[in-house]
Amino acid sequence: MDYIAAYNEVGTFRGAADMCGTTHKTVARAVRRQAGQPVARADRQRNYDVVGELVTARMGSTKGRISAKRLLPAARKAGYSGSARNFRRLVAKARADYRKSQHHGRRPAVWAPGEYVVIDWGSEGSLHQFCAVAAWSHFRFVRYAADEKSETTLGLLAECFEELGAVPKVVLSDRMGCLKGAVVAAVVVPTPAYVRFATHYGFRPDFCEAADPESKGIVENLVGYAKRDLTIPDELSARDLDLANARARAWCQEVNARQHSEIMAVPAERLVEERELMNPLPSLRLRIGRITTRKVDRLSCVRIGSARYSVPVALVGHSVEVQVTGNRVKVIDGEEVVADHQVVAPGETSINDDHYGRARTAPTRSVRPKTASERQDCSLGPGAEAFIKGAASAGVSNLAAELEELAGLQAAHGNDELVGALDRAVAFGRWKAADVRSILAAGAGVPTPTQPGQLLGTQLPAVPTRSLSDYAVEKA
Repeated sequence: MDYIAAYNEVGTFRGAADMCGTTHKTVARAVRRQAGQPVARADRQRNYDVVGELVTARMGSTKGRISAKRLLPAARKAGYSGSARNFRRLVAKARADYRKSQHHGRRPAVWAPGEYVVIDWGSEGSLHQFCAVAAWSHFRFVRYAADEKSETTLGLLAECFEELGAVPKVVLSDRMGCLKGAVVAAVVVPTPAYVRFATHYGFRPDFCEAADPESKGIVENLVGYAKRDLTIPDELSARDLDLANARARAWCQEVNARQHSEIMAVPAERLVEERELMNPLPSLRLRIGRITTRKVDRLSCVRIGSARYSVPVALVGHSVEVQVTGNRVKVIDGEEVVADHQVVAPGETSINDDHYGRARTAPTRSVRPKTASERQDCSLGPGAEAFIKGAASAGVSNLAAELEELAGLQAAHGNDELVGALDRAVAFGRWKAADVRSILAAGAGVPTPTQPGQLLGTQLPAVPTRSLSDYAVEKA
Protein backbone atom coordinates (compact mmCIF):
# COMPACT_ATOMS: atom_id res chain seq x y z
CA MET A 1 0.00 0.00 0.00
CA ASP A 2 1.11 3.57 -0.58
CA TYR A 3 2.59 5.29 2.49
CA ILE A 4 0.59 8.50 1.96
CA ALA A 5 -2.74 6.68 1.45
CA ALA A 6 -2.23 4.56 4.55
CA TYR A 7 -1.40 7.62 6.62
CA ASN A 8 -4.49 9.46 5.35
CA GLU A 9 -6.60 6.48 6.29
CA VAL A 10 -5.38 5.84 9.85
CA GLY A 11 -3.92 9.23 10.73
CA THR A 12 -0.78 7.95 12.58
CA PHE A 13 2.77 7.12 11.46
CA ARG A 14 2.90 3.85 13.39
CA GLY A 15 -0.49 2.70 12.21
CA ALA A 16 0.42 3.38 8.58
CA ALA A 17 3.75 1.59 9.14
CA ASP A 18 1.93 -1.53 10.41
CA MET A 19 -0.31 -1.51 7.39
CA CYS A 20 2.62 -1.12 4.92
CA GLY A 21 5.01 -3.46 6.70
CA THR A 22 7.73 -0.85 7.34
CA THR A 23 8.89 1.46 10.12
CA HIS A 24 7.20 4.60 11.33
CA LYS A 25 10.31 6.64 10.43
CA THR A 26 9.99 5.68 6.77
CA VAL A 27 6.33 6.71 6.71
CA ALA A 28 7.16 10.01 8.46
CA ARG A 29 9.83 10.87 5.87
CA ALA A 30 7.42 10.12 3.04
CA VAL A 31 4.66 12.28 4.53
CA ARG A 32 6.98 15.20 5.26
CA ARG A 33 8.44 15.01 1.79
CA GLN A 34 4.91 15.10 0.36
CA ALA A 35 4.19 18.17 2.47
CA GLY A 36 7.40 19.93 1.43
CA GLN A 37 8.95 19.79 4.90
CA PRO A 38 12.66 19.03 5.45
CA VAL A 39 13.24 15.35 6.07
CA ALA A 40 16.97 15.36 6.86
CA ARG A 41 17.58 14.92 10.51
CA ALA A 42 19.92 17.21 12.39
CA ASP A 43 23.50 16.08 12.83
CA ARG A 44 24.12 14.37 16.10
CA GLN A 45 26.81 15.53 18.42
CA ARG A 46 29.94 13.34 18.28
CA ASN A 47 32.24 12.73 21.19
CA TYR A 48 35.23 13.80 19.10
CA ASP A 49 33.81 17.17 18.02
CA VAL A 50 35.73 18.86 20.84
CA VAL A 51 39.07 17.95 19.19
CA GLY A 52 38.03 18.38 15.53
CA GLU A 53 39.89 21.67 15.12
CA LEU A 54 42.98 20.22 16.79
CA VAL A 55 43.08 17.27 14.39
CA THR A 56 42.55 19.51 11.35
CA ALA A 57 45.37 21.85 12.41
CA ARG A 58 47.84 19.04 13.08
CA MET A 59 46.92 17.40 9.79
CA GLY A 60 47.74 20.60 7.93
CA SER A 61 51.04 21.19 9.76
CA THR A 62 52.24 17.65 9.01
CA LYS A 63 50.92 17.59 5.41
CA GLY A 64 48.60 14.70 6.17
CA ARG A 65 51.35 12.47 7.57
CA ILE A 66 50.51 12.28 11.28
CA SER A 67 48.92 9.07 12.56
CA ALA A 68 45.99 8.65 14.94
CA LYS A 69 48.20 6.78 17.40
CA ARG A 70 50.61 9.72 17.68
CA LEU A 71 47.79 12.30 17.87
CA LEU A 72 45.62 10.50 20.45
CA PRO A 73 47.58 11.60 23.60
CA ALA A 74 47.23 15.27 22.62
CA ALA A 75 43.52 14.71 21.97
CA ARG A 76 43.11 13.15 25.43
CA LYS A 77 44.61 16.22 27.04
CA ALA A 78 42.31 18.44 24.95
CA GLY A 79 39.21 16.72 26.39
CA TYR A 80 38.56 13.72 24.16
CA SER A 81 37.17 10.81 26.23
CA GLY A 82 35.99 8.42 23.51
CA SER A 83 37.51 5.22 22.19
CA ALA A 84 40.68 4.96 20.09
CA ARG A 85 38.69 3.36 17.28
CA ASN A 86 36.28 6.29 17.05
CA PHE A 87 39.25 8.69 17.08
CA ARG A 88 40.85 6.84 14.15
CA ARG A 89 37.67 7.49 12.16
CA LEU A 90 38.07 11.21 12.81
CA VAL A 91 41.75 11.20 11.77
CA ALA A 92 40.98 9.20 8.59
CA LYS A 93 38.27 11.68 7.58
CA ALA A 94 40.55 14.65 8.31
CA ARG A 95 43.35 13.12 6.23
CA ALA A 96 41.00 12.48 3.29
CA ASP A 97 39.71 16.05 3.47
CA TYR A 98 43.25 17.43 3.56
CA ARG A 99 44.41 15.42 0.55
CA LYS A 100 41.30 16.42 -1.37
CA SER A 101 42.01 20.07 -0.68
CA GLN A 102 45.64 19.72 -1.82
CA HIS A 103 44.87 18.31 -5.27
CA HIS A 104 45.57 21.02 -7.84
CA GLY A 105 44.14 19.25 -10.86
CA ARG A 106 47.25 18.34 -12.89
CA ARG A 107 46.92 18.18 -16.63
CA PRO A 108 49.16 16.52 -19.23
CA ALA A 109 52.05 18.47 -20.68
CA VAL A 110 51.95 19.73 -24.24
CA TRP A 111 55.40 19.67 -25.88
CA ALA A 112 56.37 21.61 -28.97
CA PRO A 113 58.68 19.94 -31.51
CA GLY A 114 62.34 20.93 -31.17
CA GLU A 115 61.69 22.71 -27.89
CA TYR A 116 62.69 20.50 -24.92
CA VAL A 117 65.15 17.78 -24.00
CA VAL A 118 64.69 16.55 -20.43
CA ILE A 119 67.59 14.95 -18.49
CA ASP A 120 67.94 13.24 -15.12
CA TRP A 121 70.17 10.81 -13.21
CA GLY A 122 69.24 7.40 -11.84
CA SER A 123 71.20 4.51 -10.36
CA GLU A 124 71.58 0.85 -11.28
CA GLY A 125 73.57 -1.02 -8.63
CA SER A 126 76.98 0.62 -8.37
CA LEU A 127 76.56 2.39 -11.73
CA HIS A 128 74.98 5.79 -12.32
CA GLN A 129 72.39 6.00 -15.10
CA PHE A 130 72.13 9.16 -17.22
CA CYS A 131 68.80 9.46 -19.04
CA ALA A 132 67.62 12.02 -21.58
CA VAL A 133 64.53 12.20 -23.77
CA ALA A 134 63.44 14.53 -26.55
CA ALA A 135 60.03 15.56 -25.24
CA TRP A 136 58.11 15.77 -28.53
CA SER A 137 59.54 12.79 -30.41
CA HIS A 138 60.14 10.67 -27.25
CA PHE A 139 63.60 9.76 -28.57
CA ARG A 140 65.44 8.18 -25.62
CA PHE A 141 69.11 8.30 -24.66
CA VAL A 142 70.62 6.21 -21.81
CA ARG A 143 74.26 5.91 -20.73
CA TYR A 144 76.13 4.73 -17.63
CA ALA A 145 78.88 6.48 -15.69
CA ALA A 146 80.93 6.01 -12.54
CA ASP A 147 79.84 9.29 -10.94
CA GLU A 148 77.47 12.25 -11.33
CA LYS A 149 80.04 15.03 -11.45
CA SER A 150 79.61 18.15 -13.56
CA GLU A 151 82.21 17.04 -16.12
CA THR A 152 80.50 13.64 -16.52
CA THR A 153 77.04 15.19 -16.87
CA LEU A 154 78.11 17.75 -19.45
CA GLY A 155 80.09 15.15 -21.39
CA LEU A 156 77.09 12.81 -21.60
CA LEU A 157 74.80 15.70 -22.52
CA ALA A 158 77.17 16.59 -25.37
CA GLU A 159 77.08 12.93 -26.46
CA CYS A 160 73.27 13.12 -26.37
CA PHE A 161 73.36 16.12 -28.72
CA GLU A 162 75.62 14.17 -31.06
CA GLU A 163 73.12 11.31 -30.99
CA LEU A 164 70.22 13.64 -31.75
CA GLY A 165 72.18 15.40 -34.46
CA ALA A 166 70.96 18.80 -33.26
CA VAL A 167 70.52 20.96 -30.15
CA PRO A 168 67.11 21.73 -28.56
CA LYS A 169 66.09 25.21 -27.52
CA VAL A 170 65.74 24.28 -23.82
CA VAL A 171 67.32 21.58 -21.65
CA LEU A 172 65.12 20.84 -18.65
CA SER A 173 66.83 19.10 -15.72
CA ASP A 174 66.18 18.27 -12.13
CA ARG A 175 67.86 20.42 -9.51
CA MET A 176 71.13 18.51 -9.84
CA GLY A 177 73.88 19.52 -7.46
CA CYS A 178 76.44 19.28 -10.29
CA LEU A 179 74.57 21.89 -12.37
CA LYS A 180 73.07 24.03 -9.60
CA GLY A 181 75.20 26.92 -8.39
CA ALA A 182 72.70 28.45 -5.95
CA VAL A 183 68.98 28.93 -5.25
CA VAL A 184 67.69 32.48 -4.76
CA ALA A 185 63.99 33.07 -4.10
CA ALA A 186 63.27 29.51 -5.33
CA VAL A 187 65.06 30.34 -8.61
CA VAL A 188 67.96 28.04 -9.52
CA VAL A 189 71.21 29.72 -10.58
CA PRO A 190 73.27 27.40 -12.86
CA THR A 191 77.01 26.95 -12.38
CA PRO A 192 79.41 28.96 -14.56
CA ALA A 193 80.57 25.77 -16.30
CA TYR A 194 76.98 24.92 -17.23
CA VAL A 195 76.39 28.47 -18.49
CA ARG A 196 79.50 28.26 -20.71
CA PHE A 197 78.34 24.87 -21.99
CA ALA A 198 74.84 26.19 -22.76
CA THR A 199 76.25 29.28 -24.47
CA HIS A 200 78.53 27.18 -26.66
CA TYR A 201 75.74 24.85 -27.81
CA GLY A 202 73.08 27.55 -27.95
CA PHE A 203 70.32 26.34 -25.60
CA ARG A 204 68.67 27.74 -22.50
CA PRO A 205 69.14 25.80 -19.24
CA ASP A 206 65.98 25.28 -17.21
CA PHE A 207 65.32 23.51 -13.91
CA CYS A 208 62.25 21.69 -12.61
CA GLU A 209 60.26 22.84 -9.64
CA ALA A 210 60.88 20.80 -6.51
CA ALA A 211 58.61 17.73 -6.31
CA ASP A 212 56.81 18.75 -9.50
CA PRO A 213 55.67 15.73 -11.56
CA GLU A 214 54.36 17.93 -14.36
CA SER A 215 57.80 19.15 -15.37
CA LYS A 216 59.94 16.08 -14.66
CA GLY A 217 57.54 13.16 -15.00
CA ILE A 218 58.53 12.34 -18.58
CA VAL A 219 62.18 11.67 -17.76
CA GLU A 220 61.41 9.95 -14.45
CA ASN A 221 59.24 7.54 -16.40
CA LEU A 222 62.21 6.92 -18.70
CA VAL A 223 64.49 6.23 -15.71
CA GLY A 224 62.03 3.70 -14.31
CA TYR A 225 61.48 2.09 -17.72
CA ALA A 226 65.22 1.75 -18.30
CA LYS A 227 65.69 0.15 -14.87
CA ARG A 228 62.94 -2.38 -15.56
CA ASP A 229 63.66 -3.18 -19.22
CA LEU A 230 67.42 -2.61 -19.62
CA THR A 231 69.02 -5.47 -17.67
CA ILE A 232 72.46 -4.65 -16.27
CA PRO A 233 74.08 -7.39 -14.12
CA ASP A 234 74.71 -6.38 -10.52
CA GLU A 235 78.33 -7.47 -10.72
CA LEU A 236 79.16 -4.80 -13.30
CA SER A 237 81.11 -1.94 -11.74
CA ALA A 238 82.74 1.28 -12.85
CA ARG A 239 85.49 -0.73 -14.58
CA ASP A 240 82.88 -2.37 -16.85
CA LEU A 241 81.38 0.83 -18.24
CA ASP A 242 82.19 -0.10 -21.83
CA LEU A 243 80.11 -3.29 -21.55
CA ALA A 244 77.25 -1.49 -19.77
CA ASN A 245 77.19 1.33 -22.32
CA ALA A 246 77.30 -1.16 -25.20
CA ARG A 247 74.13 -2.73 -23.81
CA ALA A 248 72.60 0.71 -23.31
CA ARG A 249 73.28 1.70 -26.94
CA ALA A 250 71.72 -1.53 -28.21
CA TRP A 251 68.69 -0.99 -25.96
CA CYS A 252 68.21 2.62 -27.13
CA GLN A 253 68.45 1.55 -30.75
CA GLU A 254 65.76 -1.07 -30.12
CA VAL A 255 63.24 1.10 -28.26
CA ASN A 256 63.70 4.11 -30.56
CA ALA A 257 62.92 1.95 -33.58
CA ARG A 258 59.72 0.61 -32.00
CA GLN A 259 56.31 2.29 -31.97
CA HIS A 260 55.78 4.34 -28.81
CA SER A 261 52.49 3.60 -27.02
CA GLU A 262 51.94 7.26 -26.03
CA ILE A 263 52.40 8.94 -29.41
CA MET A 264 51.64 5.87 -31.61
CA ALA A 265 54.69 6.66 -33.73
CA VAL A 266 58.30 5.52 -34.04
CA PRO A 267 60.59 7.92 -32.09
CA ALA A 268 63.49 7.55 -34.54
CA GLU A 269 61.25 8.54 -37.46
CA ARG A 270 59.67 11.39 -35.53
CA LEU A 271 63.11 12.72 -34.59
CA VAL A 272 63.85 13.32 -38.28
CA GLU A 273 60.96 15.81 -38.36
CA GLU A 274 61.89 17.36 -35.02
CA ARG A 275 65.54 17.81 -36.00
CA GLU A 276 64.53 20.35 -38.64
CA LEU A 277 63.23 22.67 -35.88
CA MET A 278 66.25 22.27 -33.59
CA ASN A 279 69.42 24.33 -33.59
CA PRO A 280 72.39 22.89 -35.52
CA LEU A 281 75.42 21.50 -33.73
CA PRO A 282 78.33 23.94 -33.37
CA SER A 283 81.26 23.37 -35.71
CA LEU A 284 83.72 23.18 -32.80
CA ARG A 285 83.17 20.78 -29.92
CA LEU A 286 83.58 22.15 -26.42
CA ARG A 287 86.36 20.53 -24.42
CA ILE A 288 84.93 19.26 -21.15
CA GLY A 289 86.81 18.01 -18.15
CA ARG A 290 90.33 18.40 -16.85
CA ILE A 291 92.66 19.24 -19.75
CA THR A 292 96.44 19.09 -19.43
CA THR A 293 99.30 19.26 -21.88
CA ARG A 294 101.70 16.34 -22.27
CA LYS A 295 104.65 15.58 -24.52
CA VAL A 296 104.61 12.24 -26.36
CA ASP A 297 107.65 10.21 -25.29
CA ARG A 298 109.79 7.87 -27.38
CA LEU A 299 107.46 4.96 -26.53
CA SER A 300 104.64 6.87 -28.29
CA CYS A 301 102.81 7.28 -24.98
CA VAL A 302 101.68 10.06 -22.68
CA ARG A 303 101.68 9.80 -18.91
CA ILE A 304 98.81 11.03 -16.75
CA GLY A 305 97.78 9.85 -13.31
CA SER A 306 100.94 7.67 -13.12
CA ALA A 307 99.66 5.60 -16.06
CA ARG A 308 100.67 5.41 -19.74
CA TYR A 309 98.34 5.82 -22.72
CA SER A 310 99.45 5.18 -26.31
CA VAL A 311 99.10 7.69 -29.16
CA PRO A 312 99.99 7.37 -32.88
CA VAL A 313 103.74 7.08 -33.45
CA ALA A 314 103.65 10.08 -35.81
CA LEU A 315 103.19 12.31 -32.74
CA VAL A 316 106.39 11.25 -30.96
CA GLY A 317 108.02 14.40 -29.62
CA HIS A 318 104.88 16.55 -30.10
CA SER A 319 102.88 18.24 -27.34
CA VAL A 320 99.23 17.14 -27.14
CA GLU A 321 96.27 17.89 -24.89
CA VAL A 322 94.96 15.17 -22.58
CA GLN A 323 91.32 15.40 -21.49
CA VAL A 324 89.95 13.26 -18.65
CA THR A 325 86.15 12.94 -18.54
CA GLY A 326 84.59 10.35 -16.28
CA ASN A 327 86.42 7.10 -16.97
CA ARG A 328 87.72 8.12 -20.40
CA VAL A 329 91.06 9.66 -21.36
CA LYS A 330 91.10 11.46 -24.70
CA VAL A 331 94.25 12.71 -26.41
CA ILE A 332 93.63 15.74 -28.63
CA ASP A 333 95.96 17.09 -31.30
CA GLY A 334 94.61 20.42 -32.47
CA GLU A 335 90.87 19.78 -32.88
CA GLU A 336 91.13 16.03 -33.56
CA VAL A 337 90.83 13.27 -30.97
CA VAL A 338 93.76 11.00 -31.86
CA ALA A 339 93.41 8.53 -28.97
CA ASP A 340 90.58 7.45 -26.67
CA HIS A 341 91.34 5.15 -23.73
CA GLN A 342 89.58 3.89 -20.63
CA VAL A 343 91.16 5.08 -17.39
CA VAL A 344 93.57 2.50 -15.95
CA ALA A 345 95.08 2.20 -12.50
CA PRO A 346 98.38 3.94 -11.65
CA GLY A 347 101.33 1.99 -12.97
CA GLU A 348 99.32 0.29 -15.74
CA THR A 349 99.47 0.91 -19.50
CA SER A 350 96.68 1.18 -22.07
CA ILE A 351 97.92 0.28 -25.56
CA ASN A 352 96.11 0.50 -28.90
CA ASP A 353 97.92 -1.60 -31.52
CA ASP A 354 96.58 0.62 -34.32
CA HIS A 355 98.76 3.46 -33.01
CA TYR A 356 101.86 1.38 -33.83
CA GLY A 357 100.68 0.08 -37.19
CA ARG A 358 100.82 -3.58 -36.17
CA ALA A 359 99.96 -5.94 -33.38
CA ARG A 360 102.46 -6.68 -30.65
CA THR A 361 104.76 -9.58 -31.62
CA ALA A 362 106.43 -11.97 -29.22
CA PRO A 363 110.16 -11.29 -28.67
CA THR A 364 112.43 -13.51 -30.77
CA ARG A 365 116.07 -14.50 -30.21
CA SER A 366 117.47 -15.23 -33.66
CA VAL A 367 120.55 -17.39 -34.24
CA ARG A 368 123.46 -15.35 -35.60
CA PRO A 369 126.47 -17.56 -36.44
CA LYS A 370 129.98 -16.13 -35.91
CA THR A 371 132.55 -18.93 -36.36
CA ALA A 372 133.06 -21.10 -39.42
CA SER A 373 131.55 -24.20 -37.76
CA GLU A 374 128.53 -22.22 -36.64
CA ARG A 375 127.96 -20.87 -40.15
CA GLN A 376 128.35 -24.35 -41.61
CA ASP A 377 125.81 -25.84 -39.22
CA CYS A 378 123.32 -22.99 -39.68
CA SER A 379 123.49 -23.40 -43.43
CA LEU A 380 121.54 -26.65 -42.99
CA GLY A 381 118.35 -24.64 -42.38
CA PRO A 382 115.72 -24.27 -39.62
CA GLY A 383 116.40 -27.73 -38.23
CA ALA A 384 119.97 -26.81 -37.32
CA GLU A 385 118.83 -23.54 -35.71
CA ALA A 386 116.22 -25.43 -33.67
CA PHE A 387 118.94 -27.87 -32.56
CA ILE A 388 121.16 -25.01 -31.39
CA LYS A 389 118.33 -23.27 -29.46
CA GLY A 390 117.21 -26.55 -27.87
CA ALA A 391 120.75 -27.47 -26.82
CA ALA A 392 121.23 -24.02 -25.32
CA SER A 393 117.95 -24.31 -23.40
CA ALA A 394 119.00 -27.76 -22.14
CA GLY A 395 122.23 -26.31 -20.77
CA VAL A 396 124.77 -28.05 -23.04
CA SER A 397 127.89 -26.20 -21.89
CA ASN A 398 130.26 -27.54 -24.61
CA LEU A 399 127.87 -26.67 -27.44
CA ALA A 400 130.65 -25.11 -29.53
CA ALA A 401 132.58 -28.42 -29.54
CA GLU A 402 129.43 -30.33 -30.40
CA LEU A 403 128.83 -28.05 -33.40
CA GLU A 404 132.37 -28.67 -34.67
CA GLU A 405 131.73 -32.40 -34.46
CA LEU A 406 128.45 -31.96 -36.36
CA ALA A 407 130.37 -30.18 -39.10
CA GLY A 408 132.44 -33.33 -39.51
CA LEU A 409 129.31 -35.46 -39.75
CA GLN A 410 128.06 -33.24 -42.55
CA ALA A 411 131.13 -34.03 -44.60
CA ALA A 412 130.73 -37.77 -43.93
CA HIS A 413 126.96 -38.25 -44.46
CA GLY A 414 125.83 -35.33 -46.60
CA ASN A 415 123.34 -32.53 -45.99
CA ASP A 416 120.05 -34.40 -46.48
CA GLU A 417 120.78 -37.25 -44.08
CA LEU A 418 122.21 -34.87 -41.46
CA VAL A 419 119.16 -32.57 -41.68
CA GLY A 420 116.85 -35.56 -41.11
CA ALA A 421 118.95 -36.70 -38.15
CA LEU A 422 118.86 -33.19 -36.63
CA ASP A 423 115.08 -33.04 -36.98
CA ARG A 424 114.76 -36.41 -35.22
CA ALA A 425 117.16 -35.28 -32.48
CA VAL A 426 115.10 -32.12 -31.89
CA ALA A 427 111.84 -34.16 -31.81
CA PHE A 428 113.22 -36.51 -29.13
CA GLY A 429 115.27 -33.91 -27.22
CA ARG A 430 118.74 -35.31 -27.90
CA TRP A 431 121.35 -32.54 -27.89
CA LYS A 432 124.70 -34.29 -28.25
CA ALA A 433 126.69 -34.91 -31.40
CA ALA A 434 126.96 -38.55 -30.31
CA ASP A 435 123.16 -38.79 -30.38
CA VAL A 436 123.06 -37.43 -33.92
CA ARG A 437 125.78 -39.95 -34.89
CA SER A 438 123.67 -42.81 -33.47
CA ILE A 439 120.64 -41.64 -35.44
CA LEU A 440 122.71 -41.57 -38.62
CA ALA A 441 124.03 -45.05 -37.91
CA ALA A 442 120.49 -46.44 -37.39
CA GLY A 443 119.52 -45.28 -40.86
CA ALA A 444 115.95 -45.01 -42.12
CA GLY A 445 114.65 -48.17 -40.50
CA VAL A 446 113.83 -46.61 -37.15
CA PRO A 447 110.13 -46.10 -36.31
CA THR A 448 108.55 -42.64 -36.23
CA PRO A 449 106.05 -42.33 -33.33
CA THR A 450 102.88 -40.28 -33.95
CA GLN A 451 100.34 -38.65 -31.68
CA PRO A 452 97.32 -40.78 -30.59
CA GLY A 453 94.53 -40.70 -33.14
CA GLN A 454 96.71 -39.76 -36.12
CA LEU A 455 97.06 -41.94 -39.20
CA LEU A 456 100.20 -43.98 -39.50
CA GLY A 457 102.23 -43.07 -42.58
CA THR A 458 103.18 -46.68 -43.44
CA GLN A 459 104.92 -47.40 -46.74
CA LEU A 460 103.13 -50.40 -48.23
CA PRO A 461 105.09 -52.79 -50.51
CA ALA A 462 104.39 -52.77 -54.21
CA VAL A 463 102.58 -55.90 -55.57
CA PRO A 464 101.64 -56.92 -59.12
CA THR A 465 98.08 -56.11 -60.09
CA ARG A 466 95.64 -57.25 -62.83
CA SER A 467 93.12 -55.26 -64.79
CA LEU A 468 89.38 -55.74 -64.13
CA SER A 469 88.93 -56.77 -67.76
CA ASP A 470 90.81 -59.99 -66.99
CA TYR A 471 87.89 -61.06 -64.77
CA ALA A 472 85.18 -60.53 -67.42
CA VAL A 473 82.95 -63.59 -68.25
CA GLU A 474 83.34 -64.79 -71.81
CA LYS A 475 80.10 -65.51 -73.68
CA ALA A 476 79.81 -68.88 -75.41
